[in-house]
Amino acid sequence: MKLTQKQRLFADEYIKSGNAMQSAIKAGYSEKYAKSSSAKMLENVGIKSYIDAKMAEIESHKIADAKEVLQYLTRVLRGEETEEIPDSVDGGTIKRPPLIKDRTAAAREIMKRYPLDDPMVAAQLKKLQAEADTAIWKRDELTGKNDMGDKTVLIDDIGGIDDGNDKA
Repeated sequence: MKLTQKQRLFADEYIKSGNAMQSAIKAGYSEKYAKSSSAKMLENVGIKSYIDAKMAEIESHKIADAKEVLQYLTRVLRGEETEEIPDSVDGGTIKRPPLIKDRTAAAREIMKRYPLDDPMVAAQLKKLQAEADTAIWKRDELTGKNDMGDKTVLIDDIGGIDDGNDKA
């Protein structure tokens, strides 16, 4: 069912305000008609369908789609997103880029959506994981959370320092 120009304008105004009488007046109906018939206009099948369709469209724009989520994850991965954290010195906030663990999590989420049969992509993901593991290990060493006391564990695992204990 096609709507007249006035009916469409009424429906658009009603979506904005939720006030049928004021919407009718803004759409060009007389004040007398708006007072007596604006509620009936909302019962008109064509107007009601139009309003319902527009409201569904508006609501769907509130929900992120896959492309938007991937764009956000990519910004996190690249360090383009910032997070506000409290500044204990002046009581304000500080903007900081995502931590390596957050970037790694974003990379994992992105990679869930793409096949890993590409050797280059697999190598990049492995490198990201190694960088994240190294950063966590360094953080733990600096904060004293690494209670193993063996600083060569990570280096030995990647083929680094020879501690002289190997009998070759």
